[in-house]
Amino acid sequence: MTTQKAIEGYKKQDRIAQKYLFDKYSDGMLVVCMRYVKKLPDAEELMLNGFYNFFKTIDRFVYSQESSVGAWLKKIMINECLMFLRKGGNLKLVEEEHAAGVEVDEATMAKLNANEIFRLVMTLPPGYRTVFNLFVIEGYSHKEIAEMLRITEGTSKSQLNKARMQLQEVMKQNGHHYAK
Repeated sequence: MTTQKAIEGYKKQDRIAQKYLFDKYSDGMLVVCMRYVKKLPDAEELMLNGFYNFFKTIDRFVYSQESSVGAWLKKIMINECLMFLRKGGNLKLVEEEHAAGVEVDEATMAKLNANEIFRLVMTLPPGYRTVFNLFVIEGYSHKEIAEMLRITEGTSKSQLNKARMQLQEVMKQNGHHYAK
């Protein structure tokens, strides 16, 4: 079964198509949720809520290519995570208008594998981690992040730079060196 056929099938209430879509995308979407919340049970619940919303609104989805499904699901998952963080009061962002740029030594980052980077990012406070993920991993602009989180662009930039500084400090403590 192709993804396009599965989308068409689910729109016709085909439960096998639903299972196909869930099986195909659930692992990747769980990883997305884990980038925002630390506890696996929370991430699993958010992923399931995201799939529920995906299936509930699938009639509005227009298939254009394979990657459009993953992109739409990812957006739903990120929104679920942001709502969860807001509800729990874990998304504390301090308003700051100015942020100095912080440079990370690319050679140091290249030495770290994906699991090490993920582990380091998970040590960040939720606000820093959220902005870092949205900017660095997801590729959103500071303007888009500001709209999503209902903050200023300056606050988004500040949170990102604080996240980078904290990551550098953790890297330094773990014996990784970086250039300033």
